[in-house]
Amino acid sequence: MDPVAIVFVTAGVVSAACWLLSLLTRDTSWVDRAWSIVPVVYVWTFAAAGIASGVDAARLVLMGVLVTAWGLRLTLNFARKGGYTGMEDYRWAILRGRMRGWQFQIFNLLFIVAYQMTLLVLITLPANVALQHPAPLNGWDVVLAVVFVALLAGETIADQQQWEFHRRKKAAGGALAPGFATGGLFRYSRHPNFFFEQSQWWVFYAIGAVAAVSSGAGFWGGVLNASIVGAFLLSILFIGSTIFTESITASKYPAYAEYQRTTSMLVPWPPRAGHVAESTA
Repeated sequence: MDPVAIVFVTAGVVSAACWLLSLLTRDTSWVDRAWSIVPVVYVWTFAAAGIASGVDAARLVLMGVLVTAWGLRLTLNFARKGGYTGMEDYRWAILRGRMRGWQFQIFNLLFIVAYQMTLLVLITLPANVALQHPAPLNGWDVVLAVVFVALLAGETIADQQQWEFHRRKKAAGGALAPGFATGGLFRYSRHPNFFFEQSQWWVFYAIGAVAAVSSGAGFWGGVLNASIVGAFLLSILFIGSTIFTESITASKYPAYAEYQRTTSMLVPWPPRAGHVAESTA
């Protein structure tokens, strides 16, 4: 069976399960729980097809290993925050309160489930590009793999710093100025973990592009090919999600407006004068 068909059938089954579970449990975070798992399955589906076909599958195996490391890290971070214990993303609860019941259910079906589950397929399609253009690994693959790992490390550090901040905040009874993390990597970006997350998938796209170029594809179909849609739509999703998340944070913490003024939203950058200091108490 064609690996693309296998991936889409799997995505359809998982999507249906997430939607039905969201209706049965009134918990719309089932897609969040699958987010770090299904891309790993999809990439290894393409890698397995490459191995079975007898072509040079080293690049596909590399892509599988990188995405597995990404998925393992994200799964562990999500688990320690209680993501697999029935805790719903607070943003869905807020949106549910702003919509009528039927409106939210349409949003749940079309965006939370359909759009995001489709996106999880799209971001893995560079592996299909590599499958269709088998070529030996080269120096660009090594460079991109190192960059991917560096970005993965950056996201790990950012999540750890945020985790430690919230632990201190909880220990302080919820009253830890200014109420949100601004130290460490958060001094240079309001959402460094979001930046690193998106960047990893752009690098993943680039590895697929290297495969296409190495097999003789030109600019169109090589450097720039259709699988770029996944990384592009992921960035659009993150930007929209970040804006919504920040609107919630700004409504809770008066100092957040100053933090927004002095600190880059996503791309790490030296802060402007007047950076909001984080309490270490």
